[in-house]
Amino acid sequence: MTTQYATTTQTDHRPARWAADTVATLREGARLRLDYSVQSLWRLDRVIEELRRDHPPYEAVAHALRGFGAYAGEVIARETGAEWHATADTHWLRTPDGRIWDPVSEARRAFAGEGTLRGLCREATGVY
Repeated sequence: MTTQYATTTQTDHRPARWAADTVATLREGARLRLDYSVQSLWRLDRVIEELRRDHPPYEAVAHALRGFGAYAGEVIARETGAEWHATADTHWLRTPDGRIWDPVSEARRAFAGEGTLRGLCREATGVY
């Protein structure tokens, strides 16, 4: 899913930290290893599907979804050379070809049953 943003700020490094925290949390809590590969997004999409099946309120999973989106963004960044940017209330990636990607919003969409992180990554990277 590409999205256009009118304003940008400096490259933002917080999403990389959120992604690293997600990797550590899932490794310790769920014994799930994430290696920043495109294939690892299949596992993360399954985690989101399991969360959705449990029907928690969005507020209960919002922090985790932000981390999942940041992880997907880091996968895209590593595959494409994209850089993180931020506006007042969102973080997004710009790939070297100029396209804009919002993986944090895609994680929220995945939780709502309307998207997948692996689909976003496939579109952004061309890696299937």
